[in-house]
Amino acid sequence: YFVKILKHRFMTLGAGAINQAVKAIAIARGFIAPSGKDVVCIPAFTDIQIDGEERTAIKLIVQPR
Repeated sequence: YFVKILKHRFMTLGAGAINQAVKAIAIARGFIAPSGKDVVCIPAFTDIQIDGEERTAIKLIVQPR
């Protein structure tokens, strides 16, 4: 099968959301591994506005290796 890997960004806020996002990336790596492809995940902090309050979130940048 054909797999095309693009660069994606996930914004996560809260421990549960970060946990789910990281597990999703790990599962995705398993799906694409048979095609010889792989991805890397680069975490970074970012500030976002929620209900008028500034919060710190974690941005996960996923791109091909």
